[in-house]
Amino acid sequence: MSETLTLSYGAAIREALDDGLARFPDSLLIGEGVPDPKTIFATTQGLREKYGAERVLDMPLAENGMTGICIGAALAGMRPVLVHQRIDFALLAMDQLVNNAAKWHYMFDGKQSVPLVVRVIIGRGWGQGPQHSQSLQAMFAQVPGLKVVMPTTAGDAYHFMLDAIADDGPVLFVEHRWLHHVIGQVDKDRPAAGLSGAARLREGRDISIAAFSHMTIEALKAAAVLAEHGIEADVVDMRCLTPLDVDTVARSAAETGLLLVADCAPEMASLGHTLISRLYQRQPHPLKQAPRLIAYPNHPVPTTHYLANHYYPGAESIAETVLELLDRRPLLDSIRRQLHSDLAKDQPDRSFVGPF
Repeated sequence: MSETLTLSYGAAIREALDDGLARFPDSLLIGEGVPDPKTIFATTQGLREKYGAERVLDMPLAENGMTGICIGAALAGMRPVLVHQRIDFALLAMDQLVNNAAKWHYMFDGKQSVPLVVRVIIGRGWGQGPQHSQSLQAMFAQVPGLKVVMPTTAGDAYHFMLDAIADDGPVLFVEHRWLHHVIGQVDKDRPAAGLSGAARLREGRDISIAAFSHMTIEALKAAAVLAEHGIEADVVDMRCLTPLDVDTVARSAAETGLLLVADCAPEMASLGHTLISRLYQRQPHPLKQAPRLIAYPNHPVPTTHYLANHYYPGAESIAETVLELLDRRPLLDSIRRQLHSDLAKDQPDRSFVGPF
């Protein structure tokens, strides 16, 4: 009988780490705060007690050095899962990730590989400011030899983590912190699909929305309200960044003729731009009019939530753009009222008091 669990996104990651540590005796979990009482948003809770301090361990504030040690451990036959609690901190290890982990298999003619998983967390939350809430996944997706995944659902978080641990190459596992509390279904017996491919989460005939990470949740919110007004949106979750699945988006856009891309990163050189560019390079491309991109502004993330309210797009922005593309602007005020929230744009729920 298939084992299906109802778990939060964070709990699904913890379940996958637990199963991965059990399945692969040569795996280990290391990172700043892994055994901390907060256990990285509860994603490592109880694992040190279960597997011991030799396999689940903290690390010093030396991101470059510890990433290098994990690369060495991977070359020696282990399967490390390294956690950088912010993608910002992974910048301190760029040389190790870009010039060593990602290149090793190629440089040594496929005779050596680096089975390393690097968890990095992106996302907002008041008080974090420009150095603790960047979304730099596109930068890493440009590195040949580095697989980058960014699952949105609990089910994908579980399976992608297990697949990443089993992979013989380096995998960057990108988590949006606002997803950690989102509940979903995890079918543990689902056949492995590998670390590739987008997922069509909602079918619709009027417009296609291709979204990344937490913006997929915002797209689904907008789609649910739009449906009440007779507008059916097709929502595609771009859960794998390398390779970028253009085929699934093209099939969706061929059915609707309209495309909106919602990215959770600064607009300049974003993956959203890459997706649109690749779609337009296809002849004939399926679009009836120019696609639209929703992304973050090209300036640093503000610290104060008063400024953050004008920085982050969300379900309202998506719905407004859909209405513009469909020439249905008279519905805008009604839909805005339905989607409006009293919460600040960098506050996920009322229990969140910040800054982390």
